[in-house]
Formats: sequence, structure tokens, C-alpha cells
Amino acid sequence: MLYRDLSTQEEIDAEYNPLLTALDAPSIMKEWATESARVRRELDGRLGMRYGPTKDEYIDLFPATNRDAPLHIFIHGGYWRKGVAGDFSFIAPLLVESGVSVAILNYSLCPSVKLSEIVRQTRGAIHWLVSNQSTHGCNLDWLSISGHSAGGHLVAMALATKWAKHYGISEDLIKGGCAISGIFDLAPLPYSFLQPKLQLALGDIRALSPIYHLPKTGPELAVVVGGDETSEFIRQSKTYFDLWVGNGLVGQWREVPDVHHFSILNGFKDKNSDLFRSILSIVKPA
Repeated sequence: MLYRDLSTQEEIDAEYNPLLTALDAPSIMKEWATESARVRRELDGRLGMRYGPTKDEYIDLFPATNRDAPLHIFIHGGYWRKGVAGDFSFIAPLLVESGVSVAILNYSLCPSVKLSEIVRQTRGAIHWLVSNQSTHGCNLDWLSISGHSAGGHLVAMALATKWAKHYGISEDLIKGGCAISGIFDLAPLPYSFLQPKLQLALGDIRALSPIYHLPKTGPELAVVVGGDETSEFIRQSKTYFDLWVGNGLVGQWREVPDVHHFSILNGFKDKNSDLFRSILSIVKPA
């Protein structure tokens, strides 16, 4: 066996390539692109705010009108090898309307950089936001974070960060998190269609898999996955959730019926969706 009960690359790809099962994904992503372009035209935003030295290290910020609005960070997916922040502007309007400022992170992609560098950039972006309030003007009293797919992995790695030790900032700076359809154990990926781009080494599996890096303290974390996703995506999310709460941390589990790996993100556009309710529960203090 290569991983658990999966013995071939074909079997691993069937579980870990959501494009094979979500056949309407191309049309969904086309709709996202159209909506995101409209959002960038119509919604007040500060696009391309630099948080690091490379061309890929920037944030698209959509501030709410209320000065005390909490700040929510979103990290996009694409298996660490596709996508830019601008593809996901569509997630912002309903949050902004709800009185939440939104920062969408951009980062470099594999194989131009290693996954470890993407994790570093994610942490660097959060550190920049915390350290440069006078530049972006957002309220940092309640900072929350969410991410989808690869972004869910990056959320978990951000929550595992020793902020005081490595960045000299408060350990409890993130007040809420939401990992959507994430990857928390990288072990199957070297045997998958992703390996030519990710180029994961043996040491990367333990170093960069969130299941091995649970924090001792942390915020409430919502772990959300689509009911129509593959059994491995659902299992990975449930395993991470069980480890999170088993470590004495506060969490909420949502398996959203009738949505798959891509359609689940449309919940950002529906204030009555399971996903949006989960997001709202962690972006504002109770």
C-alpha cells in the first residue's frame, strides 16, 4: 500500500484530485472569475498591498465601513500550485456587508518555490498585518482566518505558529479559524499527480503536515467539508478536527450536505449557508 488502503497512484488521484468527481468545477470557477472581476471594479478595496519582498507577496484588502470592524484573512486554494488572490474576490462582499473587513492573501506557487516557503509567506503576511496597523488601518482586536483546500492546510499551519517565539508578537493574536476542505496529512501527495509540481521530500511530510503540529493553545476552529467530497477529503478533515478537540482545543465540525470541493465556497455568497454561518461564528466576538 502507498497510503492507508490506497495502493496505486490512480487510486490516490481518484481521492485527491477533486476535478475528477466535481465535473461542474470548470463552470463554477469561471463564475468565480466573473464575479471576482466585478467585485474588484465595484467594491472599495486596496489591492496589491505588499507584505513581503517578492512580487507574489501581497494582500487584497476590502475594508468594512465601520472603523471597529473585525479583520478576516482568507487564503485561497489551488493545491499550492494554482490561483491568485484576485480569483477569490467574490468571497468578500457579504462579509463586508456584515461589518467585517477582508484581507485575501496572495502567495508564490509551486514549483517556483517549495511548500515550506508558502508556509513562511503565509506567516509573514499575518505578521505584517499585525505589525502594520497604521498602514492598513484595520482593527486587530478580533483577527480571524479561513482558507479553502490548500488554504485550509495553510490556516492550520498558521495556527500552529509560535508567534511570540519566532515573530515577537502575541501568541493569541488569531481569535478564530475556519479550515474548509483542507489537507492536513501530506503523506499521500508524493504518490499523486501533484508531486511533479510540489516536489515533496520525505522530511516535508512531518514538517509540513498540520496533524503533527497541533498548538497547545488556540482559538475556536471550525472545520468544514462538503458532504459530496471524496471519502479521503472528508476523513482528513474529520481526523484533524478530532485531533484538535482531543488536544483540549475548541472546535466545531460541519459536513455540509449536497456540496462538493468547489461548490462549498459558494456559501460565502449566501448568508444562510452552513459555511457562512460557520465563518460568522469565528469572525466576530460572541
